[in-house]
Amino acid sequence: MKQILAPVLAAGLAATPIAAEDAPEADGGGKTLMEQGMELFWEGLRQEMAPALEDLQGLAETIGPSMQEFLTEMGPALAEIAGQVEDWSVYEMPEILPNGDIIIRRKPEEAAPEEPEPPAGTTDI
Repeated sequence: MKQILAPVLAAGLAATPIAAEDAPEADGGGKTLMEQGMELFWEGLRQEMAPALEDLQGLAETIGPSMQEFLTEMGPALAEIAGQVEDWSVYEMPEILPNGDIIIRRKPEEAAPEEPEPPAGTTDI
């Protein structure tokens, strides 16, 4: 009797995971709970972001033509300036003067700190 019980028990335990894998398909159309949760999350995010995206689209429609005109006129000049500047990090933020001029100052160069002289009679390794 024990000889028959062992194979039947082993077959029953082997079949259990297969039945557990089939269960989500019947409930969720083949999707796991994690997949269903992520779909609900993205749908909620999409609904929350819809008004902001509509406002952004309206803003783009409003300023789009003037931005296109600016880039058409100033694009070549800006490209020329960008080609002449090697490292933008050595410049300060642009400053607009009261007369409308825009100046971009170079940051002051930091002097390398001088190393103190070692005392007489010592050797630096």
